[in-house]
Amino acid sequence: MMVEGENQRGETFIPSEGEGSGGQETFHMKESVVEDNTEPDEGSRKPTTGPVVVTGNQKIPAIEKLEQVRKWSITTYKCTKQVLSEKMGRGSRTVDPELEARIDILRDDRRRYDHVTCLAQTLATQLAQVTQTQRTLGDAFTELSLKTPPLHVEFGLNGNTQRFLSKRGEVLVSAINSFTSDMNTLVNKTIEDTMVNVKHYETARIEYDAYRCDLEDLNLGPRDTATLPKLEQAQRTFQNQREKYEKSRNDLSVKLKLLEENKVKVLQHQLVLLHGAVASYSTSNHQHLELSLQQASTKLPMPGTEPPSWLEES
Repeated sequence: MMVEGENQRGETFIPSEGEGSGGQETFHMKESVVEDNTEPDEGSRKPTTGPVVVTGNQKIPAIEKLEQVRKWSITTYKCTKQVLSEKMGRGSRTVDPELEARIDILRDDRRRYDHVTCLAQTLATQLAQVTQTQRTLGDAFTELSLKTPPLHVEFGLNGNTQRFLSKRGEVLVSAINSFTSDMNTLVNKTIEDTMVNVKHYETARIEYDAYRCDLEDLNLGPRDTATLPKLEQAQRTFQNQREKYEKSRNDLSVKLKLLEENKVKVLQHQLVLLHGAVASYSTSNHQHLELSLQQASTKLPMPGTEPPSWLEES
């Protein structure tokens, strides 16, 4: 007799004849599940938990970043070791005497130009204060010339002279400020841009020497199947660093040559303008003072022509 039943898993089974006595197989049939297209409520949804699967496309940037960090760490370690060895006098360094001399001259010129710029700026500030004082003093003399009739000529001449000196001083201050502005551009932009190339050159030189010393150490060691791959890799890295160093050296040499030509043109132009402004300031002041003295000799009373004093009359 065949009896259908349902186990705890929701499966319907049909026993074969003689089940239990003959040891025959039992055929299981799963209940067909009717799909329900209705979505469960938001409250009944359970949050998805478990490991996050990283696809292959997401792994590539992470691996590249790790490789970049690894290379940077190795290079930093080797360069730090090279710098310490050079400072302690135990490491060798590559030297280009001609280029090193030009770099030293550039550093010295930058320091001197910066000092000249600071002095010129100080002169302009102090001269601006002098011109302001001269203008105020000239106004005071002019006011006194109006309120003091007996000294009208004397106060008037001094007032005109101080105002003239003040105006010419303002022109000179403007010329000095133009000079300091161009000097600041030369020192803090043009020369500074070249100094950035100098830093890049020094960094490339240190990296080149670091990998050169590393290759020399490997060449002095034993050569077997374990060290040959490292030696070949070190040779390739050394060659890349050598090309990088030579390119940086050539770029810096060209940049120094262009800077030298540009520096001469800028300084020559600015120095001529500054000298012309100082010469014009001095010449115009001298001419005005001479003219003022001539006016004073004609307007002021001659000695001995003054009226007698009150004591002499009494």
